[in-house]
Amino acid sequence: MGGEFRIGVLVSGRGSNLQSIIDACADGRVAGRVAVVVSDVEDAYALERARKHGIEAIYHAPGRLKTRLEPEREEALVALLKGRRVDLVCMAGFMRIIHEPLLTAFEGRIMNIHPSLLPAFSGLDVQRAAIDYGAKFSGCTVHFATADFDAGPIIRQVVVPIEDDDTPETLAASILQQEHRIYPEAIQLFIEGRLKVDGRRVLTLAKQGEP
Repeated sequence: MGGEFRIGVLVSGRGSNLQSIIDACADGRVAGRVAVVVSDVEDAYALERARKHGIEAIYHAPGRLKTRLEPEREEALVALLKGRRVDLVCMAGFMRIIHEPLLTAFEGRIMNIHPSLLPAFSGLDVQRAAIDYGAKFSGCTVHFATADFDAGPIIRQVVVPIEDDDTPETLAASILQQEHRIYPEAIQLFIEGRLKVDGRRVLTLAKQGEP
């Protein structure tokens, strides 16, 4: 892509995954930087996290719809991200379903992280759903975002055992530790050009010079 690799992060809440990305950029595990953080929630703590690190933090009013941005607001978001020359969009607890024109403008360049082993337990309150179902394992998934909700090609997954005494809160905490590890890993693989989408599969290519 040439020049500095620029990441745009979409958030709605505390921003702990945002923090993991910022930290990974700072210590060299991710060869890029967070150029802008955008939230659909005006008082999201994630915006404060960004400002503490000198990162542009923007509240982007979503409009009147509950689960998505209004179409004109999504168009404005595209303009905002393009204006900051964003190379990759990372959703990190962004509680809006994205549609056009974001998916077209950044086709193949939008990632999301979800706290379950997709395709199992998509949507919300997934830790409770996994425990109530009697699942023995849960985990987290980094995937490319597509028009199909929580169903884009899977980049990385980690398995987290569900213990007999787990609650939704303790399970969520265990999963979050793994989210903080694999999201930066997935971003770095993208930066290195090592992710190849082949139908539903995402293949991880070897580094140049490696067998």
